[in-house]
Amino acid sequence: MAPDALTLGRWTTDRAAIDPARPAIVDRGVAVSYGELEARATALAHALGEAGHGRGARIATVTGSTADQVVLLFACAKAGAMLVPLSWRLTAGELAEQLRIADPSLLLVEDDHRPVAEAALDRLAGHRIPTTALGAAGIETAVPDASVHLGHGAPVDDDGLLMLFTSGTTSAPKAVVLSHASCAWSNLSLSRATPMTPDDVVLQVLPQHHVAGWNIQPLLAWWVGARVVLERTFDAGRALALIERHRVTATMGVPTTYRALVQHPDFLARDLSSLTTAIVGGGMLDPRATELLRRQGVPVRQGYGLTEAAPNVSLARDESDDGTAGRPYPHVDVALLVDGRVQTAPGRGELLVRGPALFQGYFRDPEATAEARFGSWLRTGDLVERDAAGRIRVVDRMKDIVRSGAESIAPIEVELALLEHPAVAEAAVAGVPSERWGEEVVAWLVLEGEATEAELRRHLDGRIADFKHPKRFVVVDAIPRTSTGKPLRRALTASLEQQGAAS
Repeated sequence: MAPDALTLGRWTTDRAAIDPARPAIVDRGVAVSYGELEARATALAHALGEAGHGRGARIATVTGSTADQVVLLFACAKAGAMLVPLSWRLTAGELAEQLRIADPSLLLVEDDHRPVAEAALDRLAGHRIPTTALGAAGIETAVPDASVHLGHGAPVDDDGLLMLFTSGTTSAPKAVVLSHASCAWSNLSLSRATPMTPDDVVLQVLPQHHVAGWNIQPLLAWWVGARVVLERTFDAGRALALIERHRVTATMGVPTTYRALVQHPDFLARDLSSLTTAIVGGGMLDPRATELLRRQGVPVRQGYGLTEAAPNVSLARDESDDGTAGRPYPHVDVALLVDGRVQTAPGRGELLVRGPALFQGYFRDPEATAEARFGSWLRTGDLVERDAAGRIRVVDRMKDIVRSGAESIAPIEVELALLEHPAVAEAAVAGVPSERWGEEVVAWLVLEGEATEAELRRHLDGRIADFKHPKRFVVVDAIPRTSTGKPLRRALTASLEQQGAAS
């Protein structure tokens, strides 16, 4: 196989040669054809290389989901650069830290998010990052020169294509590097489990700073010549209308997405019969919502994945897999880590994943990369049960990450922010079940002074993003801890559930 056989830059070239007039993207009602996508991406790739943002460069963005960012991704794929889509929901401090880690040669910012980006850049004293806008009025007209020139060079399969930040068990963010090969293999696996044709229409509701915004349906759609309807922010009523208007055949969302759909007044009135694939990720969808969707003819299929696996690991094949995260995708191997040994038989243990789609590692963090691996396997940190049919049931999250809506939240990050308040002596944070969000953040505090809930919320403003703020604060006399001083989060959540049952 040629060293560039799996690079994604060729995808738009191939599709434009087959049917250049076919719509590739619909962005806020404006269609972009495959011919236009290819022409814009090719021109931008050349301009990036001329300005020094060629093979090996990292180009960061702060933007909503737009056709302009899709053009940029394929331009990066052609130029050998890596796209680093950053979340516009972060605070200036959080964004600055991610920019410091990514160390991009260029930052592209959508006008709506310029204030937070400028505030983040102000915090990077002495570190200048050339900055401009996306699209025809910005980067596609003039590319700022790179401070360190990385010129033209043909990308190869193992070159990085996407850098995506993911929450970990510590407060330090980690940058996952996915190569061209990772993305190609992940989409090949997806195509074997949920085939797609040029006649399909994908509704993308998850943001492009999440791996699902690329590798669960959108990239596959552009590979086969299908159409992607982009949504900048999720609104249940608008999503239902778009499904009916565009005859959407495929979509993907987190449990919160689907709960919002079934709870919307228009749910029963809209024609959803065109949907043939509706994938659930980021947590388990409750049986009630699953049943309501199926009554309307929406064939929801529960999946499981993580950014480091690019992200597709398992998917329910049919209703016999209900209550589980399904079975592994093609080209994905799974096993259990039990008492320090790899076990392929049915049982209970930490889920291990192996396959050609796995990430290359955490950017400039060899220690964290080594901790995430067990030989050739990726450690997921999730405790699961696997049955004789190969079905995976997630028992618990060993990493204690709170998955609220489409976001992953590291408890220690919230704890450290709370501990900056002078009245907070101790803090522990965990996720508890939420009908709306899947999980919501709760904070347990030991106080050594006066602090109202309103004061605590004001204290967190600007320190951490709004979606990371606790929904509840519980004042306790002491926080149970392990012998090494770590908070026993599950003991806290169990106590809260018992109080709720008794009330």
